[in-house]
Amino acid sequence: MTGQGHRGFWSTLGGRQDLGSGPGFWVAFAIVARRLLVSPLFGSPFYLSNLAVFFIYVPMGLGLCLLWGYAGILSFGQAAFFGIAGYVYGIIAQNLSLTPLGSLAGVAVAISATVIGAALFGYFVFYGQVSAWIIPLLTLVLSLILETFMAQTAGYQWRVGHVLLGGYNGMTGIPSIKIGELEFGGASVALYLLTVICMLVAYLGLRLLVNSHYGYVVVGVRDDVERTRMLGYNVARIQVTVFALAAGLAGLSGVLYVSWGNYINPASMGLYAATLPVIWTAVGGRSSLLAVALSTVGLKWLADTLAVRGGGNAFLIMGALLLATMLFFPAGIVVSLARLWRR
Repeated sequence: MTGQGHRGFWSTLGGRQDLGSGPGFWVAFAIVARRLLVSPLFGSPFYLSNLAVFFIYVPMGLGLCLLWGYAGILSFGQAAFFGIAGYVYGIIAQNLSLTPLGSLAGVAVAISATVIGAALFGYFVFYGQVSAWIIPLLTLVLSLILETFMAQTAGYQWRVGHVLLGGYNGMTGIPSIKIGELEFGGASVALYLLTVICMLVAYLGLRLLVNSHYGYVVVGVRDDVERTRMLGYNVARIQVTVFALAAGLAGLSGVLYVSWGNYINPASMGLYAATLPVIWTAVGGRSSLLAVALSTVGLKWLADTLAVRGGGNAFLIMGALLLATMLFFPAGIVVSLARLWRR
């Protein structure tokens, strides 16, 4: 890469379409990334496993940030794509459990199936020019239909190969991702490092995307669809592409989740699961990838803590937090604090 290419790369990475662009930010980012990568030298397996489950959801949150914050498309379907990838991976990985690369085939098929399914769904929605306010309802219905269907697959007749779907009890015994003798299991250092790398790569990759020319076109679609179309851009194709990319990131989170827990059930696509990514994105600030990454980790930790200590009040408190954010911090808490700091 030439010097001009290097300058172009760094200027795009540090563009204005996300929080943080100066040398101070990148020094802080490098320190945090290094700390996350060397944590296995200091943390216990239990501590690393807890951190991994928080980081697992970051790609899904970032995908919704791209879709809602930058493209202007609110979706409650990220949980559906999370669940699709988890189930597809479980089916492939268990049926090919005796094959050396069976789990990697499961990863590839699961994410590919999620992207293709989202592209087909998005094709009918966006090329059909469905009204923007109907899309959240359609994606929510998609999640609820999948949850209802999977909950009814409890009998022995519901099997793919030798793998039982399990109904509402869920699919159990899903093997973790494995490469040779290296297994990315729940409490392993390997899975922790994999989730950290996936999180960092997803964040940096999306920063490059939103700060590129294509990213500005995506924002143009959000701000004025007709003007963007009049400039010669295929708006529907852009919307389908962004929708499929966001679904693929949700699918990545789903695959990492089942590799961590070796289990998935229909509740992963239910109303609560469908609402959480929207809360993470709204509370952090949907106009910033960094804000959503921080809020996803922070709110996932808060939700787990409340679930342990507060029982059934966890969802109520999360809903109240979302309401307070919409009333007092409509741009999101992290984004609002960043703007206040700049002033």
